[in-house]
Amino acid sequence: MQNKITSLFKIEYPIIQAGMVWNSGWKLASACSNSGILGLIGAGSMYPEVLREHIQKCKKATDKPFGVNVPMLYPNIQEIMHIIVEEDVKIVFTSAGNPKTWTSWLKEQGVTVVHVVSSLKFALKAQEAGVDAIVAEGFEAGGHNGRDETTTLTLIPMVKEHIKIPLIAAGGIATGNAMLAAMVLGADGVQVGSRFVASEESSAHEAFKKAVVNANEGDTQLTLKELAPVRLIKNKFYAEVQELYKTTPTIEELKALLGRGRAKKGMFEGDLYEGELEIGQISGLIHDIKPVHQIVNDMILEFEEAKTQVSNYNI
Repeated sequence: MQNKITSLFKIEYPIIQAGMVWNSGWKLASACSNSGILGLIGAGSMYPEVLREHIQKCKKATDKPFGVNVPMLYPNIQEIMHIIVEEDVKIVFTSAGNPKTWTSWLKEQGVTVVHVVSSLKFALKAQEAGVDAIVAEGFEAGGHNGRDETTTLTLIPMVKEHIKIPLIAAGGIATGNAMLAAMVLGADGVQVGSRFVASEESSAHEAFKKAVVNANEGDTQLTLKELAPVRLIKNKFYAEVQELYKTTPTIEELKALLGRGRAKKGMFEGDLYEGELEIGQISGLIHDIKPVHQIVNDMILEFEEAKTQVSNYNI
């Protein structure tokens, strides 16, 4: 299944495993890369030397390409970027920041750079900054999200119409059917997050994985827009946020309720009541915890079957 994305990353299938805080360490990234897709280590929850350790372990676990996802608002961003180059990682996905800041420097070091955006405006800025590809992520996605609430169904063709570089669709994609739909809309590949949270190799706590599997339609909500919009499973913490909103809180009051370490508490430590449980709307279609290779195989099989079915329709 060769196209622009498989050629860019030297992978078998045009699927990228999203870099997700507290969920995507070296075990998940290497398992994904060994399954023929691109695995990403999520640097957003790692101190610099912890990231170095994960990169080194990932190298030992796979001889296939893998990358690192870096939120650019990270406080140790300069140290993180230098570690990535020192450890000879050749693929970096950046997000949550201005792509102009690091793209040129990374490319001078021989790194392929991809930037994650949630709108056409930021897609054009990323293309202008010289990135090699763009991830356009719809409102359905888990974790931190765009403020404009543009869905994947509308975002992908809008971005495709205006950019010339390869386009990766994200948000609400966990099946082969959704992968085909995204590519019909104009994407060259897909980025998958939530489905890989509920994998055996994910570093998420088992309790969080089970919460994802048990989630139904309507169980997630985008909130905390005044700070950084984030999609969460509705739990005790979420209910406390909603109660606070009834008082028209200040940003300082919202920050005080959020506190520190909420995401780690929920996703990594398994506190389903007080923790921040970041996951996408597609969790309502995730019904089991599987090994990565089976998730990838199932997606590709369904993708191929869906292509055959569509070609047989007399439309």
